[in-house]
Amino acid sequence: MSLETFLIMRHELLLTAALLVVLVAELFSHPDKKGPIITLSVVCFGIITALGFIPSPEGELFGGMYVASGSRLMMKNILNIGVLLVILQSVDWLRRGENSDKTSEYFILLVSTLIGMNFMISSGHFLMFYIGLELATIPIAALAAFDKYRNNSAEAGIKLILISALSSGILLYGLSMIYGTTGTFYFNEIAAVFSDSNLQILGFIFFFTGMAFKISIVPFHLWTADVYEGAPINITAYLSVISKGAAIFIFIIVLFTVFPVIVGTWQKAIYLLSILTMTIGNLFAIRQQNLKRFLAFSSISQAGYILLGFVGGNQLGMASVIYYVLVYIFSNLGAFGVVLAVSNASGKENIDDYNGLYHTNPKLSLIMMLALFSLAGIPPVAGYFGKFFLFTAAAEKGFFTLVIIAVLNTIISLYYYLLIVKAMFLLKSETPVEKFRSTLYTRFALGLCVAGIIVTGFASTLFEFIRNLSFGV
Repeated sequence: MSLETFLIMRHELLLTAALLVVLVAELFSHPDKKGPIITLSVVCFGIITALGFIPSPEGELFGGMYVASGSRLMMKNILNIGVLLVILQSVDWLRRGENSDKTSEYFILLVSTLIGMNFMISSGHFLMFYIGLELATIPIAALAAFDKYRNNSAEAGIKLILISALSSGILLYGLSMIYGTTGTFYFNEIAAVFSDSNLQILGFIFFFTGMAFKISIVPFHLWTADVYEGAPINITAYLSVISKGAAIFIFIIVLFTVFPVIVGTWQKAIYLLSILTMTIGNLFAIRQQNLKRFLAFSSISQAGYILLGFVGGNQLGMASVIYYVLVYIFSNLGAFGVVLAVSNASGKENIDDYNGLYHTNPKLSLIMMLALFSLAGIPPVAGYFGKFFLFTAAAEKGFFTLVIIAVLNTIISLYYYLLIVKAMFLLKSETPVEKFRSTLYTRFALGLCVAGIIVTGFASTLFEFIRNLSFGV
C-alpha cells in the first residue's frame, strides 16, 4: 500500500490500528486492573481525532467504490469529535464494578461502528455503502445490550437489531430495483441513467424508507424512545448523535449525487415528513418524564429541523446540514453528559429528580441550561445559528410555509426545554440530588461541549468554510 493510498484512507486505517493496540493491551493486562486500558483508549482516540484535521489528498480507491473529498473528510472529523466526547463521558460508567471488566470490548465495539460509518460516508458505490451500513449497525445493537445486569438493556438491543434488520431489508430491496433498472451500483453511473420511471421511483422509495428508519423520521420513529430508554445513557447519546449524524451525512450525499434528477419528487416527500417529524417529536416530548425518552423525542424533532436543509436542495442546504450536525453534537452531548453524570452519582433519570439541582450542583445545572437553550435555538448560542442557516436554506427555495411551521415548532420545543430549566432553578425538592464532584474526564468532556456550543455559534468563518467545500462527489 502506497503512502498516498494510506493518506486517502487515513481515518479507517488509524481506527483499525487503534483497535489492534487496545486488543494487544487487553491480552497483557491484569483482569482486575483495566484502568490503563481506559487511559490508552482515550489517548489513542484523541490522537486520531487530532490527526484527522491534517489535510489529506482527495481521490478514489477500489475503482471508485471509495471516494475521499473535502466535504467527506469534514463529516468524518465531526463524527470523531462526537465519539471522543462520548468516550470521555463513558469513563466513570466503565469504572463501575459491573462494567470494569468490559472496557476493551466497549471501545472495540464503539470504534468498529465508527469505521463502518466512515466507509459509508466515503462510499461511491452502493455495495461499499451497504457494507459500511452493516458494519456500523451490528456493533451498535451489542452496545445497546451492553449492560448485562439490566433487562431493559437486553430488550433495547433486541429491538434495535430487529428494526435494523427490517430497515436494511427494505433498503436492500430498493437497491436491487435500482440495480435492476440501471445495471450499476456506482453513484455517478446511476445518476447518469436514472429517470422517473415507475420501477426506479419505487426502488428509491424503498431506499428512502430504509434510511428514514436510521434517522428516526416520522412515521419510522417508533423504535427510538424504547431503545433510547433501555440502552445505557452513553450509548443512547451515541445513538442520538453519532449514529444519526452518520446516517444524515450519507443520506444527503446520496440524494444530491445519485438522485438529483428526481429532486422535485423527494423534495415533496421531505417537505411533508419534515413537518410531521418536527411536530410529533415536539408534542410527544412534552409528555415525557424520563430524561432519556425526553431526549429521544427531542432528537426526533431535531431530525425534522435538519430535513429543512434537504429541502433546500442546494449547496447552502448541504452546508447547513453539516454545520447543524456539528452544533447538535455539542448541544446534545452536553445534555446527555449531565444526565449521565447525575445518573452515575445518584441513579436518578427523571425530570422531577432534577428539582432544586441548581442549589446542590450549580455548574451542572448551568451546563444543562446552556445545552437545552442551544437545542431550542435561543440566541446567542450555536443552536440559534444552526437553525437560522437551515431556515435560510429552505426560505431561499421559497418554502416559506415550511419555515413558519418550523418556527412555531421551535416555540413548542422552547416550552418543554424550559420545563427542565424550571425544575433545576425554580422548583424545590425534599430529596434533591446530593452535591457531588465529577471526575476529570467528565469535566473535560462537558467543558468541550460548552466551548463548542459557544464558539461554533460565533465562528461565522466555520460555516463559510463548510459552505465552500466540494460537494460534487
